[in-house]
Amino acid sequence: MTTHTLSGSIPINKPWIGEEERREVIKVLEENALTTAARDGGKRVRDFESLLRNYLNIKHVVAVNSGTSALHAALLAADITQGEVLLPSFTFVATANAVIAAGAKPVFVDVRKDDYTIEMSDLKSKITAKARAIIPVHLYGHPAEMDELVDFAEKHSLHIIEDACQSLGSTYKSKQTGTFGLAGCFSLYASKVLTAGEGGAVATDNDEIADKLRMIRNHGMVEGYDTRVFGLNLRLPELSAAVAKVQMQKLPDMLRKRRQNAEKLTELLAPEAKRNGLVLPHETSDTIFNWYLYTIALQKNIRDRVKGKLVSERIGATVYYDPPVHKTPYYSEVCPGTKLANTEWCSTHVLSLPVHPSVTEPDIQHIAGSLLKAVGLE
Repeated sequence: MTTHTLSGSIPINKPWIGEEERREVIKVLEENALTTAARDGGKRVRDFESLLRNYLNIKHVVAVNSGTSALHAALLAADITQGEVLLPSFTFVATANAVIAAGAKPVFVDVRKDDYTIEMSDLKSKITAKARAIIPVHLYGHPAEMDELVDFAEKHSLHIIEDACQSLGSTYKSKQTGTFGLAGCFSLYASKVLTAGEGGAVATDNDEIADKLRMIRNHGMVEGYDTRVFGLNLRLPELSAAVAKVQMQKLPDMLRKRRQNAEKLTELLAPEAKRNGLVLPHETSDTIFNWYLYTIALQKNIRDRVKGKLVSERIGATVYYDPPVHKTPYYSEVCPGTKLANTEWCSTHVLSLPVHPSVTEPDIQHIAGSLLKAVGLE
């Protein structure tokens, strides 16, 4: 395979921002309506919520200022302020931080090696009388096994709060991630498939939860200074909502470009994958990925060397996540003695590659050629 030498670097992710977003932001500045403390948010917040609500085919979307805030607000709205919440450790630390912030205790669960989502047998072994909720994480845009999770949660009277921060546009059995549980939480961070710069959203079909979320994001207030529940300033500014609103209109095109890049990368890597000890991401008959990240696993202990080679070729190969949350200094003290065999293997073997909309076909050729060359140098 020919390796293409490119003049520019290929970052792991890059916002796909155009003139439309710029024009909408300028309108906000001209109107001098940068944000509002109104219960239902400003005009662009409401526009964005409506677009996302229709896309997800769900009753309510409440915009907030980050994916972390979405998780925190959802837990507070569900009154999960004590007890235990079961979640993977193989995730960004925000998932666990939101549990701590709400007042509950995280209980870390192992993941499956084939798609990096929550492992049911380990989950079942860790349920206690203190359990209140499960947070499945659709990591890298890979949907968790939601049918089994929903059935299990119902049998044990547990809430499901989905961490769909990385999975907007991914589906499980033709249904959007973030729409299976009591609430689904999304991130609009700069690296995500859809961005507001910083931002987040909570989706729910539950009227009461939606009402509480609107209060929680606004200091618990409804009319004036009438705080009715505990809340914080979790509002999404109009400037950010202006970007997100335009991005929603571009979402199908952005997802299509990611899929094209992912499929081309698979086409180039698959013939050599087995011989080179590469495990490639793959959809199933039940799942469609948004291809937020194209994450491979290297069967041998060469991940860090391979990553270094790719970075030297100006390819933004990145590890998500090493260490996993339970092995960070803080959570090692919060949850001492946690051992998660699959999680710990994944954290030392996975490597994510760029497939965002700005990646070109020559870039994909370069990524594939450089990767195969790097794994062949052992």
